[in-house]
Amino acid sequence: MPNFLDPAKIQIPPGLAAIAAGRDHVATHEAAHALTRKDQTLRKWACLGNGPIRPVRVNGRLMWSVADLARLLNGEPVGEAGQ
Repeated sequence: MPNFLDPAKIQIPPGLAAIAAGRDHVATHEAAHALTRKDQTLRKWACLGNGPIRPVRVNGRLMWSVADLARLLNGEPVGEAGQ
């Protein structure tokens, strides 16, 4: 059984917290803004599966986990290595 980190213990940077506004997932353009990347970079990560984080699809749209974004911005391990 994987050892999942408690999302309540993740330090969310203020800029990301303002964008997320209490949501668990954000849209591609919001995630790109938080990471200071272009939208297309995140879409490429999703398509090729080679980015540091993976999105989920909600009604055909890519949504990015705020917890994963926070870990990435804080320099913490993300995904399988972070769990």
